Amino acid sequence: MTSGAVHRQLGLTDQEYHRICSTLGRTPTPTELAMFSVEWSEHCGYPRSRRYLALLPRTGKFAATVEGDAGGVEIEPGLFVVFKLESHNHPSQVEPKQGAATGVGGIIRDIFTLGARPIACLNSLRFGHLDQPLARHLFNGVVDGIQMYGNCVGVPTVAGEVYFNDCYKGNCLVNVMCVGTVRQEEMVKAVARGAGNAVMLVGSATGRDGIGGCSVLASHEFGENDEKRPTVQIGDPFTEKCLIEATLEALRTGGIVGLKDMGAAGITCTTSEMSAAGGVGMDLDLLLVPRREEGMASWEVVMSESQERMLACVAAGREEEVAAIFRKWGLHAVVIGRVTDDGILRMREGDRTVAACPAQELASPPLYDLPMVEPAYIKQVQGYHLASLPEPADHGLVLLSLLASPNIASKEWVYQQYDHMVQVNTVVLPGAGCTVLRIKGTRKGIAVTTDCNHRYCYLDPYQGARLAVAEAARNVACAGAEPAGITDGLNFGNPDKPDRYWQFVQTVRGLADACSALGLPVVSGNVSFYNETPEAAIYPTPVIGLVGVLPDVDHYAAAAFRQEGDAVILLGRNTDELGGSEYLAVMHGLEVGVPPALDLEAEQCLHRLLVEAVGQGLVSSAQDCSEGGLAVALAECAVLSGLGVTARVALAGRQDATLYGEGQGRAVLSVAPPAVDKLLALAQRYQVPAAVIGQVGGPRFTLQAGSAVIDLPVADLSQAYRGAIPCRMQ
Repeated sequence: MTSGAVHRQLGLTDQEYHRICSTLGRTPTPTELAMFSVEWSEHCGYPRSRRYLALLPRTGKFAATVEGDAGGVEIEPGLFVVFKLESHNHPSQVEPKQGAATGVGGIIRDIFTLGARPIACLNSLRFGHLDQPLARHLFNGVVDGIQMYGNCVGVPTVAGEVYFNDCYKGNCLVNVMCVGTVRQEEMVKAVARGAGNAVMLVGSATGRDGIGGCSVLASHEFGENDEKRPTVQIGDPFTEKCLIEATLEALRTGGIVGLKDMGAAGITCTTSEMSAAGGVGMDLDLLLVPRREEGMASWEVVMSESQERMLACVAAGREEEVAAIFRKWGLHAVVIGRVTDDGILRMREGDRTVAACPAQELASPPLYDLPMVEPAYIKQVQGYHLASLPEPADHGLVLLSLLASPNIASKEWVYQQYDHMVQVNTVVLPGAGCTVLRIKGTRKGIAVTTDCNHRYCYLDPYQGARLAVAEAARNVACAGAEPAGITDGLNFGNPDKPDRYWQFVQTVRGLADACSALGLPVVSGNVSFYNETPEAAIYPTPVIGLVGVLPDVDHYAAAAFRQEGDAVILLGRNTDELGGSEYLAVMHGLEVGVPPALDLEAEQCLHRLLVEAVGQGLVSSAQDCSEGGLAVALAECAVLSGLGVTARVALAGRQDATLYGEGQGRAVLSVAPPAVDKLLALAQRYQVPAAVIGQVGGPRFTLQAGSAVIDLPVADLSQAYRGAIPCRMQ
């Protein structure tokens, strides 16, 4: 096999190979070639996306920090909530249980390597339609992997979303988010400093699992006959639990200078990026790396993505103090090298040098700005004439059908498998728009959510991205939390195809505009390209993970109605918009139209109103209007509480658009009668349209818009909502 064939097999282009040769002044060794291939892959180095990611705001109304692999916002002086969202799409498509499990483990390590205590996980999952055996297999396996790892490691899974669409049948999406808390003075950076300081590998031993996962698996689209199980890592949550406790204990000694998780690209990633961040080099002996397999070549050792491993830069003279803590927890802690001051990353096997690369060059891949073109389908789907669609004859049937749609229906089967109460911080349980967590040692709370409507992003990536940010912010505001910061998971097809790259660029621009307008810093994130098969690419899916801050965790709102006799108030205006709605997809089989309009100034006013109203104790319940529109929002409030409602709204054009349209900037509140006037006055002060549309009570759900009437027992709504996703589908 020629050297050219080797570098192309590893995912490097001819131009990149020539740049490597020029940098080194010679032909790279096999180990060096492997190192460049993983570190310059899209999964690690972001060569095709980094230029545009620079558009995302890093500052906002809350003080923010971005520290290496994750970042966070300051919720009170010196106390940060840190969070990050990461994808594990390709591994989960190949081996769903381990792919999802190791995604959970990896994102948790990104949080505690900052010095933070992980307090919660969330997820955002997408699969093909459930009538497909493969989709059911992936769905079951992914949920099993999340519950297995999360429950065993002791970090609660508290919120998330699950969607189904045919575009994901060949490439499921598994995005996992972790949240932690840390004092500013206890934060540690992913940096190596100080010539002579020790380079220590801590955690598990190294094996062949995961070799090439970032370059071979995550940086290419799936082919028809791909068999890539060897590139999927194997996770051990019990080891990770020990690693969490050992790491946080070791950090308290003050002997650790820098720390980084060995995720994608393993030893290559941690050594090169920590060296580059500190402007130093390293001299490592790979024979010292603890191994669980015999006969591993040097290139296998540096590419391995075995789980539950981290790299620490430890102050010289304090090696044994730090190592003793990890050994106490049953973990490896081995000095494998030293920091140098020449900027060269050297890998040896005893006296034989197998790699010597400038760390800065290894960690700085070439950046690309690829050709882009608007996809041909955009004008066609946006130009569809929705006015020609017939109005439904039976609106009760429509509502039942929407509640039974897997995209709207209860995900109880999923979240009941997760331990969402471990650590006893969970105040609002899973099952609605967001979850509320208490921050121990303070009166503060946080509301957390993940959101993205992939159908909107398919119809208009720029607007879809803006809508994803707005919905996430609206969700936490409904809980009474001020939106504070976001992390993103950007999932797309092959960027080397101009129409896919156009979708990506438009999405990032939409995110940047919405976050800037709402004062939300983007503190971390992930880009996952190549999510496609020879048949089709996934829809653009920019998942937003958002954290909001509650001044007082005892003052929050949830979605379920709370008491009979409460007034029902609609905030915001109904609109005559059906584009991209779940109603169109379920009742007409259409994914067409223009996504709903978005007024970000009006959204901000709504958020401020919700935060103040909940904080003042004026709100019994709050639910935003999203998929399924006003009718579904009211139905969810009724089903979650068991309380009925009688409501009437004015028509805003078509009856179906009024009831099921997904116009933005709206929320449904229930308010005790004595508080109604105060709530309406507050809405007027914030210039948010508000109207009393009904009352909570009775066993039935009654909603009228013009001549359209829905009148059903709440029990029927509950049966449709809770019975759509049966337990453990085989």
